[in-house]
Amino acid sequence: MSISLDDLSLLLDAAQLGSFSQAAAKRGWTQPQASQRIAQLETLLGAKLFNRHRRGAEPTAACLAYLPAARTALEALAEGRERMRVGEGLPKLKLASLPSLAGVIFGPLLRKLAAAPLEIHCDTDHSPQILQQVLSGALDIGFLLQRPSTGGIEQEVLGDAPIVAVAGASHPLADARGVTLAQIAAYPLAPQRWGEAAEDLVRRLRPLRQSASPIHLLQPAAAARDLALWHGYIAFVPRLAVREELSQGLLKELDLAEPELGRWRVVMAWRGGKRRDEAKGRVLEAARELAREWR
Repeated sequence: MSISLDDLSLLLDAAQLGSFSQAAAKRGWTQPQASQRIAQLETLLGAKLFNRHRRGAEPTAACLAYLPAARTALEALAEGRERMRVGEGLPKLKLASLPSLAGVIFGPLLRKLAAAPLEIHCDTDHSPQILQQVLSGALDIGFLLQRPSTGGIEQEVLGDAPIVAVAGASHPLADARGVTLAQIAAYPLAPQRWGEAAEDLVRRLRPLRQSASPIHLLQPAAAARDLALWHGYIAFVPRLAVREELSQGLLKELDLAEPELGRWRVVMAWRGGKRRDEAKGRVLEAARELAREWR
């Protein structure tokens, strides 16, 4: 015979009240029923739990030693029920993205999934680490720049954004046509480090500057964006990373005389398998819907 939770609750009440009859009354039992349950518990535990007398029942030393464990068991059960009530029982998914993608992906994605019956934990990391964690199962879905195919991992392109030069709406070059790198080089610059092409761009810009002022490569894209928004810089960032600011007129994309500077191919990655995961499927579909809006 196993110890029931009702028996543990009865034990705590009897010890606190010093009376089997009062403990029985709390749960609508008779005093003989409570006495019988306590006697069975004593048999199971192999120890006398109460000294009975006319005025009630007094817990023994063995009972007092056992009470903390009984109380912990009941509290753990209550905590588990509460967690389920407030959502701890919902499916959980772990997502990760490149730092530069976090603002582009996480906020809009969570807005789309606000009413979905699942909980999402978001983090940032670099592309190789994200792929490794997806493969190991530590992450459910990763958002990164496209990498060579990896066995066991599905990759789906969400967006293919060109690298653009942007400046604040009041910048002297904001409305100019056919802007050259020589013109850009006269201003404070904030290129995001999006890849080897960013290094090449900096090497081309340095000889064009009239002074030996530095050009700092930045991560994430939000850092370069903010310098353009508030401090008069020209930033080189993926268009996708400044989509909202461009649509609101806070930033303007410069009309460059240069050919395309580079591209930012965003993919989502997840571990393939035959078994359908409904929660993961919801997130994947929400990400696809988000990608359609980008286009």
